[in-house]
Amino acid sequence: MKNLLTILLGFTLLILSSSCISTARPSYIESRTVIVKKVPKNHKVVYVKGHKYYVWGGKQYKQTRKGFLVVKF
Repeated sequence: MKNLLTILLGFTLLILSSSCISTARPSYIESRTVIVKKVPKNHKVVYVKGHKYYVWGGKQYKQTRKGFLVVKF
């Protein structure tokens, strides 16, 4: 009986832990992500709560390793 409870508990923990990992995804990335590789010359730098953002063409961008990601304020 004790072995059965241990097996059921282990199986339940395995199921619960693996499901969280497979669905984890940053909330700021949408399915239609736009990344721009270079900033145009007419961009402006804006600081919001100590974070640096770039603005051009009526949209705001945050710098990442892959380029500039469109963000919404």
